[in-house]
Amino acid sequence: MRSTLDRLISWLGLALAALLLIGGGLLLWGANFTKSNVTDQLKQQDITMPSGPAIEDPLIKPYLEKYAGQEMTNGDQAKAFADHYIKVHMDKSSGGRTYEDVSGEFIALSKDANADKTKLEELGALRQSLFMGNTLRGLLLNAYAFGTMAKIMTIAGITALVGSLLMALLGLLGLRHAKQVRDEESPLVRRDEATRRDGGATAATV
Repeated sequence: MRSTLDRLISWLGLALAALLLIGGGLLLWGANFTKSNVTDQLKQQDITMPSGPAIEDPLIKPYLEKYAGQEMTNGDQAKAFADHYIKVHMDKSSGGRTYEDVSGEFIALSKDANADKTKLEELGALRQSLFMGNTLRGLLLNAYAFGTMAKIMTIAGITALVGSLLMALLGLLGLRHAKQVRDEESPLVRRDEATRRDGGATAATV
């Protein structure tokens, strides 16, 4: 009975190990696929991380200095460039106003027949600049999000593979233990059967 229970638990452990192996493999494949796509998409943008005087601003340098002069190929670079370079320049050019703020001002001013043409043109250019900045930031932050997902999937995949290895080891050890228990139980079972046969024969003789 004990041997049977050990074998059952061991086979369940081996089945779980197989599932973890498959899951871990799929997670690592997904992580590699996602990471490759992020890299390919960023390379297509042909962005070189700014360096030198372009990053001397204290709002920029601490975040971009380690990437200075590099080709943008990963999500961490994309996030740094989006949040600490593009965003900084957008805020400075707009005085901290958002695209919605500037767009609202532009629309209101364009309806005024007596509006200053120069100011209207400046607002229009700023509006367009903020729109383009927000669009690029959105694309770069999406790349960062998918890059982060790839990292999480990689960790999960490795964890699943390690778990698969441990479960397989425990399952094999369990089967070995079950065999040992069965071997130990066999003489006892044969002795009990012999005792019952002897007892039956004795009763029949009487």
